Amino acid sequence: MTETEKTQRLLLVEDNRDIAEMVYAYLDHRGFEMDFAGDGITGLHLAVTNDYDAIILDLMLPGMDGLKVCEKLREEARNNTPVLMLTARDTLEDKLAGLDIGADDYLVKPFEIRELEARVRSLIRRHHGLVSPETLQVADLKFDTGTLEVSRDGQLLHLSPTCMKILRILMTASPRVVSRSDLERQVWGDILPDSDTLRSHLYNLRQSIDKPFDTPLLQTMQGNGYRLTPQ
Repeated sequence: MTETEKTQRLLLVEDNRDIAEMVYAYLDHRGFEMDFAGDGITGLHLAVTNDYDAIILDLMLPGMDGLKVCEKLREEARNNTPVLMLTARDTLEDKLAGLDIGADDYLVKPFEIRELEARVRSLIRRHHGLVSPETLQVADLKFDTGTLEVSRDGQLLHLSPTCMKILRILMTASPRVVSRSDLERQVWGDILPDSDTLRSHLYNLRQSIDKPFDTPLLQTMQGNGYRLTPQ
């Protein structure tokens, strides 16, 4: 295990004591620095007052549920720390609801602890991989990958880490088309989510970079993939 891995800091927000103790002990043993909250209000407070490499957030929490915590984290605190949502309900609506308000990935209970660790590490790698001294531009859309600032027509936009990753891939390739399979592989590597995950993130990306503006940039090329270019 590298020194970087040993110092990565995680926040676990989970009210089930057995699950919390199991996850905390395992990840602590694997070299993460762990913080813990047993309710949504405490979890949100810790998330906005500390720096974490990733947050593991249960959906059903006392005080404030995980969806509301994630929503406040993204919309009010403007915090882009990667969020892995835990849910006991394996329904499409629950998954999409979490992704729609800014979660980056999800895992359904009961889960394999090694998969949880793998997904957390994948989120952290993707998030850290965004930082490089490069400015990308397509039309009036700009992405400073050093500061992680995205703007269009001079307006600062707020994107989740996964949406930033998708945007960087599409802006780097522009005006070429990126196939769905290539996009999924570059974003998630070998641990692929179901097909609705990419669709939800692309919807959120459109809402941010296209909906408030006159000229749409994100194009779906039916049967081929996606590209970013003025229509």
